[in-house]
Amino acid sequence: MPLERRSWAEPFRIKMVESIRLTTRAQRERAIEEAGYNTFLLRSADVYIDLLTDSGTSAMSDRQWSAMMMGDEAYAGSASFYRFEEAVRRTYGYKQVIPTHQGRGAEHILSRCLIKEGDVIPGNMYFTTTRLHQELAGGRFTDVIIDEAHDPASPHPFKGNIDLDKLKRVLVENPRRVPYVCVGATVNMAGGQPISLENLRAVYALCQRYGVLVMLDATRIAENAYFIQQREAGQAGRKIAQIVLELCGCSDGCTMSAKKDPLANIGGFLAVNSKELADAACNLLVAYEGLQTYGGMAGRDMEAVAVGIDESVQDDHIRARVGQVEYLGEKLRGWGVPIVMPIGGHGIFLDARAFLPHVPQEQYPAQALAAAIYLDSGVRSMERGAVSAGRDPVTGEERMPKLELVRLTIPRRVYTQAHMDVTAESVYCVFEERKQIQGLRMTYEPKLLRFFQARFSECSV
Repeated sequence: MPLERRSWAEPFRIKMVESIRLTTRAQRERAIEEAGYNTFLLRSADVYIDLLTDSGTSAMSDRQWSAMMMGDEAYAGSASFYRFEEAVRRTYGYKQVIPTHQGRGAEHILSRCLIKEGDVIPGNMYFTTTRLHQELAGGRFTDVIIDEAHDPASPHPFKGNIDLDKLKRVLVENPRRVPYVCVGATVNMAGGQPISLENLRAVYALCQRYGVLVMLDATRIAENAYFIQQREAGQAGRKIAQIVLELCGCSDGCTMSAKKDPLANIGGFLAVNSKELADAACNLLVAYEGLQTYGGMAGRDMEAVAVGIDESVQDDHIRARVGQVEYLGEKLRGWGVPIVMPIGGHGIFLDARAFLPHVPQEQYPAQALAAAIYLDSGVRSMERGAVSAGRDPVTGEERMPKLELVRLTIPRRVYTQAHMDVTAESVYCVFEERKQIQGLRMTYEPKLLRFFQARFSECSV
């Protein structure tokens, strides 16, 4: 009898391992209390399976480790920079490459170069550091994503798409006040949701008519290309690398955290086509990051990024990467756990409002849920809801987003299917006991990006 479905396996074998330990419930109770119920403040030694982020947490390949031995640590004119530059140009197509220490360094430089006081920057949902750099430069972010993106249950295949009518309205109402449109591929805060190639083409054409730049957040662009390959009409026969190159061709530049798709532990870049913009960026780079031929990275890091860029667009790699995420998501769905649908590229996003309907958003249900999962099993996740949204810089009032999510972020090439099983079982056990979870109150609130350092305590019953 023929098999209806064949199992898939990772396109690599394990050559080195790192020991991890499972702590006791009592140890975890002490750890989360000391961390103020903020998973960012936990020590990694107290974490069993670390799904806090996929940023800088990937396992590098033998080719990447070998390339690091070739690192040229010259202060100026490093040979490693030119290999790095060539990989960026070949894979993404941009002419000018400005290295930075990581993605937020590129966001800072871009914002300082393009944004003036009073400017408006439309985008397909905010990202925390991106929006902060835009605000610090005097700008104001405005969301032009499609409405379906704010509905965790919507099955729309491209919830990262920009609503063209919303975007046009912003362009018309803010003449000469829109320096660029910020397009995430994929959209992190919506649950790792992709933008379609058709939509990006239309956005680029509209912006060209109004003389406005399109800048990609290309941090997870290979994952976005995979969803285009799988879901968009006419794209099934194309290679991931081809789709990535065309996506970038529908923009004027990008910021990149090389700690995600490019599989490195540190690094990033700003890439643009304009020589004038590149010159302005390099001038600021020297002040804030480093010389234009290293920009905050060591030569060995640039070598690792260059190889990682090549590996990130290989079809076998990205299929297995997203496949592991889908495996975890389908297991949770089968048990009735509410998650953002469709399943995204870099992690599973639990719908905390549906998970904990008895906890009001003012008591940070996503933060409480992330703490509860850690207490159950030592699995570390992170909040993506009201705490991450922060406060309005003008009114000082808390932003209360429609999406109140917990992100289980899967590092690339790090965990096995058994780790995903353990994670799924923990989330299910917490789901079964969800009525016992209490809300939280904030006891310490930093001024900027509070989700990194805020502290909480349980609300009294």
